[in-house]
Amino acid sequence: MAKIAPSILSADFANLEAAIKNIAENGGDWVHVDVMDGTFVPNITIGIPVVGSLRKVTELPLDVHLMIDRPIRYVGQFCKAGADWLSVHLEADTEENIHAALRLIRSLGVHPALAIKPGTPAEMVKPFLQEVDMILVMTVEPGFGGQKFMYDQLAKAERIRGWLDVLNPECLIEVDGGVDKYTCPLCKEHGVDVMVAGSAYFKAEDRAEFVKFVQKPILINEDY
Repeated sequence: MAKIAPSILSADFANLEAAIKNIAENGGDWVHVDVMDGTFVPNITIGIPVVGSLRKVTELPLDVHLMIDRPIRYVGQFCKAGADWLSVHLEADTEENIHAALRLIRSLGVHPALAIKPGTPAEMVKPFLQEVDMILVMTVEPGFGGQKFMYDQLAKAERIRGWLDVLNPECLIEVDGGVDKYTCPLCKEHGVDVMVAGSAYFKAEDRAEFVKFVQKPILINEDY
């Protein structure tokens, strides 16, 4: 069964506790937390203290996506703040430092994940496949919510899934960006396990039904 991780980037920042409780009440699996530094991406969002505050108000796994430069400087603090899954971007540092960041994350009892931008070739993840518990394939350019889904990233996700099936079959594939009732079935068909949905979740007329739609197994001609 696919998992859904609603992104609080699309929530009301003045009422994040209510937004997270709403995710739990509607059957969401994880809470996706986008961290942006204004350097790696052209936007600034939330940081370590907010993650710590979110940890206090939910038992759902916190799926923290670091869109920050040289993440090795901060991964320890995000782990200690309460992240359950922590994604670092392959493009954010040297290969050596990304390896080191992933090892540190795992040593602190958190699931290490590797994120890649749309322009990054699938082959770039190969050195990391056996070190991670999840690969996050961005289906929009990181930095802002509400963008259009990039369909060409589905082939990338499927290629990575093929490599993982041989080298690390328990590793998950996650996509982030433009996931909605139309793109969700395609994601599942291409081997995606976890779908981040921001606007589609928070703008849904019936959030519980949207969650069920994302979670259900692939069906032929399924309709929402």
